[in-house]
Amino acid sequence: MADGARGRLSGRSCIVTGAAQGIGRAIGEALRDEGGDVCFADINAEMAEEVMRANQERSARSGGKVAWAKVDVTKRDQVRAMIDKAVDAFGKIDVKFNNAGINKPLNFLDVTEENWRTIMEVNGLGVLIGMQEAAKQMISQGGGGKIINTASIASRQGFDNVAPYCASKWAVVSLTQSGARDLAKHNITVTGFGPGVVATEMWRQLDKDLMEIGVSEREGQAIEEFSADILRGRVATPSDITGATTFLASRESDYRTGQIVMIDGGMTLV
Repeated sequence: MADGARGRLSGRSCIVTGAAQGIGRAIGEALRDEGGDVCFADINAEMAEEVMRANQERSARSGGKVAWAKVDVTKRDQVRAMIDKAVDAFGKIDVKFNNAGINKPLNFLDVTEENWRTIMEVNGLGVLIGMQEAAKQMISQGGGGKIINTASIASRQGFDNVAPYCASKWAVVSLTQSGARDLAKHNITVTGFGPGVVATEMWRQLDKDLMEIGVSEREGQAIEEFSADILRGRVATPSDITGATTFLASRESDYRTGQIVMIDGGMTLV
């Protein structure tokens, strides 16, 4: 955005969780480039602060402010503290991205209670708490708001080596619909987006994990096989995701709620 220009997020205050790297960082930086105030939140405090500092100079040019917060999204008191910190920095919260998520592949018959609970707590409960606390803040300050959840291609079909992850992302779709119905009366919209295969740290780790459990034999094989049916012919980069996420955060999407936008290059045609 040119110096002095008003971006699509000018005057809007945003929080992005899981923002220290990958898709979350890209989402936050795209919002900042459009003039938004952005709080980069992550469980890794050092990385979140580093990302915030890296964005300070560009933020000054785009007109927005930046902040950072440490948060474990499964802990309500930490989520509330994160929101309070963003409100202290920006005065209000207009947009909340519930993006933090984890995955740890196991073959279906090897899934343990610990594996299930850990993934469901972060990806399911973490989204619920994030939605609730953001909505409470938006209701208290008035004026509505936008809550945006990260789903996945795994929210559209089950995969045999990541069953808890798939279940957690189906939960995100359900929470998005439930939240949209309940919060409409407060002028709060709830939407989500579903990435496919994205070249991020998470997918590189997933590739290694699938090798460890015997699903693939060499580095890069899992990503190649998952990507074989992408109609666009390549894996995504984080910048492929941010056009849609910025739209969902902007006023241009004010009439959209309860829906998931798939950004997967044509992997799931539903």
